[in-house]
Amino acid sequence: MNLELTRLPGRRIWYSLAVTGLAAAVLAGCSNNGQDNLNNSSQTAVSSPQVSPSPSSAAAEQSPQTAAASGTAVDEQPSTVFYEVFVRSFSDSDGDGIGDLRGLTEKLDYLNDGNPDTTDDLGIGGIWLMPVNPSPSYHGYDVTDYRSINPDYGTLEDMQQLVQEAHKRGIKVIMDLVVNHTSKQHPWFVESAKNKDSKFRDFYVWAEDQNRPVSGTSAAGSGNPWHSLLGSHYMGTFWDGMPDLNFDNPEVRSKMEDIGKFWLTQGVDGFRLDAAKHIYEDLLSDKSAATTAKNVTWWQEFRKAMNEVNPKAYIVGEVWENSAVSVGAYLDHAFDSGFNFGLAETLVNSAKTEKDSGVVFTLERTYKLYSQISGGSFSDAIFLTNHDQNRVMSQLGNNPDHAKMAAAMLLTLPGNPFIYYGEEIGMLGQKPDEGIREPMQWSADGKSTGQTTWEQSSNNAGNPGGDVESQLHGSSSLLDWYRQLIALRSSVPALQSGGIRDFVSGNEGIMAFERITASQQVLVALNLTAKPQTLTLQNGDKGYSYSKIIKALPGEAKLTGETLTLPPYTTVILE
Repeated sequence: MNLELTRLPGRRIWYSLAVTGLAAAVLAGCSNNGQDNLNNSSQTAVSSPQVSPSPSSAAAEQSPQTAAASGTAVDEQPSTVFYEVFVRSFSDSDGDGIGDLRGLTEKLDYLNDGNPDTTDDLGIGGIWLMPVNPSPSYHGYDVTDYRSINPDYGTLEDMQQLVQEAHKRGIKVIMDLVVNHTSKQHPWFVESAKNKDSKFRDFYVWAEDQNRPVSGTSAAGSGNPWHSLLGSHYMGTFWDGMPDLNFDNPEVRSKMEDIGKFWLTQGVDGFRLDAAKHIYEDLLSDKSAATTAKNVTWWQEFRKAMNEVNPKAYIVGEVWENSAVSVGAYLDHAFDSGFNFGLAETLVNSAKTEKDSGVVFTLERTYKLYSQISGGSFSDAIFLTNHDQNRVMSQLGNNPDHAKMAAAMLLTLPGNPFIYYGEEIGMLGQKPDEGIREPMQWSADGKSTGQTTWEQSSNNAGNPGGDVESQLHGSSSLLDWYRQLIALRSSVPALQSGGIRDFVSGNEGIMAFERITASQQVLVALNLTAKPQTLTLQNGDKGYSYSKIIKALPGEAKLTGETLTLPPYTTVILE
């Protein structure tokens, strides 16, 4: 693929930074107190590049109590808890077995009823809608019309109503925007394939037109990305039903910008950008700093266009990388967030093994890097699993205690936490993909209002108690645990927006870290194990002491002098 950068307008300063400053920022074998923080190969430890720190980063280097006392800004990440919804599986309003937008609207009070004084809603502040555009596939990631709603899901008016009702409850709505490729059935591609003289021919990547060899391996892992049709070969990085768009064509870029603007004018609050690193990275041989630079330049152009409609639109990209440097590239005036896949893997593994991974030590350094790249404006996008991965409860062997601690880690860390629908009730799911996208379980008998039936619930059929109705009023249920954690996060400013600093516990069964804003500092201590554990609170030369337990979930933690005793599987917040 042609990697010549002058085809795209906009910022190009990233290329030299990516090759020099950020590459030099990777530290080999960062460790904390002898603990290997890369033991899961899940996240690359980084240090700040050698540039002047941003004001927010500089403040974070102060002792936190000084920053809090003086009111100086620290490196904060204001956050919202998001909920990922596969509309087809969530709630059915018309009895056809397929979830739809009206069904989701009817269930908004389950997610957030808009009243902070109630405790029977989940308390989320944002929804991520998996694709809702027309598509021949059940999942929707091959779009045939970017400005319409899948008839299975309803109408554009239904979408507008969902957004309005969500906003009444303080819920933001972001939608999947799939611009890397279209459906094979999209009118653009149909015309491109049958008419070599059509302007749409150059909307896609045809090997014969570009004198490219029909060979190579897809960067997305799908084998040979070239597919034969009507005597020619087109690029389809993921699948022959998803032909890649040619972003070297300025008209393609312009159309995608117009599509993004269209949805923002409908009231949508932003986008989750699918396959964001594959705009130009088609083949394994394309993987390079130059290709990353070209991707970033396009997304900077897209961001600038979205700012014309809504400068506050939230844009989070799927850059499936464990390297902080690779993800960080896209935070330079392109995305607000990149999904933290490495952290997700680490959190699930910590819950499974009941051991602290030392990930906070790595996060500190990662966030300093991200802050400098973004000018202090990034927020991490953290999660446990999503629609492309085996569900967290299945990975944890259906162990509710481990599920609770995975949730506790997720919901006490900085950034925007994303919860995959059904995660809060312990839904099970293993690949193939249909198995991790099964119908939301509203009741044990499957007869609850809104229950979808488009797919047999094979993974969840034998999962007693793994439904909303069974957990609705249980004080020890996983659902109640999620509600309490989200409420706690919302009520403690340092948990909602604070920066992070590692706190060496000296106990591999305890994960401990500090969350810090300009006005508040708290200590989070999580006992990941089935046995009581103790933590000494003396903070060494930092001179900050914790004297009060704000909250202990679920049991009674005890603070005696500088010794904190944590019952099994307990989360404690101290001030």
